[in-house]
Amino acid sequence: MKVALIALALLLAVPPMAPAAPLAHREVLPNGIVLLVAERPAIPIVAVRVSHRAGAVFDPPDHAGLANLTGAVITRGTAKRSGPELDAAIEFVGGHLEAGAGRDGLSESLSVLKRDLGLGLDLLQEVVLTPAFPDDEVKRKIGEIQAAIQRSEESPETVASRALARLTFPNHPYGVPVEGTKESVGKLTRDDVVQFYRTFVRPDTTVIAVVGAVTVDEARREVMTRFGSWPKPAAPAPPPPGPPTPAPRAAETIKKELTQATILLGRQAINQRNPDYFPLTVASYILGGGSASRLYSRVREQGGLAYAVYSYLAPGRYAASFIGSAQTRAAEVGKVSDILSEELARMTRERVTDRELSLAKAYLIGSFPLRLDTSAKVADFLIAIEELGLGLDYADRYRELIARVTADDVLRVAGQYFPPQTFNRVVVGPAP
Repeated sequence: MKVALIALALLLAVPPMAPAAPLAHREVLPNGIVLLVAERPAIPIVAVRVSHRAGAVFDPPDHAGLANLTGAVITRGTAKRSGPELDAAIEFVGGHLEAGAGRDGLSESLSVLKRDLGLGLDLLQEVVLTPAFPDDEVKRKIGEIQAAIQRSEESPETVASRALARLTFPNHPYGVPVEGTKESVGKLTRDDVVQFYRTFVRPDTTVIAVVGAVTVDEARREVMTRFGSWPKPAAPAPPPPGPPTPAPRAAETIKKELTQATILLGRQAINQRNPDYFPLTVASYILGGGSASRLYSRVREQGGLAYAVYSYLAPGRYAASFIGSAQTRAAEVGKVSDILSEELARMTRERVTDRELSLAKAYLIGSFPLRLDTSAKVADFLIAIEELGLGLDYADRYRELIARVTADDVLRVAGQYFPPQTFNRVVVGPAP
């Protein structure tokens, strides 16, 4: 989960090279579907992403893990084909058809050669519009998810991340694990899955991104043929969760017999819709974004105190957090925790150097092309900026706004978001 959050933060945090043409075409279909098309004629593979506003944030309070379960079983059978038959059909043409759910949304992903796009979209239509949710598949997936949750309890990073989310977002869906708990998942039924699907998977909360060797006209025609008659429900879509309430600072120690300890610091932050996100991104990189960061230099290079140390922004659609992390020997927990707090505090009172600022901006601006080098990555990016309401010019605006960040901007946002006394703290490791 932590790796996924970091990947999403990086994906949205750095801009592409200046495009010669608009990033994509956007239109809203008659039934409310948002269609995004990026023509890449030199790429013979077409990637399609279908995203619904149906993530774990919409799980009922006593049904944690329901969105995740729905995403796990939506490809395991339709009105026409069984799960194995779907697998065989897409594998026959060398394509991929997958689905899953995260905090904010549930999505289906298709990747096929251009010549097989019709077949791929037929299968995608079945999965999106006529999933069967076979009871035996639901029960099997419940068992698999429970087993995965049990295994994850052996990962100190996962245990720490779940605890930190609970402390950072109390009484908010972001504080609940996307996968739920063994107990909550064990109570879910096929009826729960069907009801969740019927309530939240609807055209007016759906975004479809098509990227690859396809024109806008072709994409529109193919999508309309399969999804144009999907009726928009008369009732309005369920409202999203409200913003999280401010959380009082809290600390938690989880004892495990390990040779090292995991330290996590975290607090609520901001996402890309807030103008301060851009200087905060620069501040985060300077603090703990790489091997030239302050935390890496002081904790690892100078002190030899940590196996890993970093900080990052974790933006979501409905809330965001800023996180600092370190793994160290159990005997060094106190010392490393003090250094983390000291470096956070130093960012709030001292201007960063010109060299630190220029290195951070150069990395954030220059590294993005490596992260948009496939049609699948472009499709994911389009979905992300649409769901956050950032606009198709976000990539260019981001580059410009990062370039404008000054040392005074970094000092200002650090003063608001980096005071160490505002951070929750979780330590997972052996008893002191």
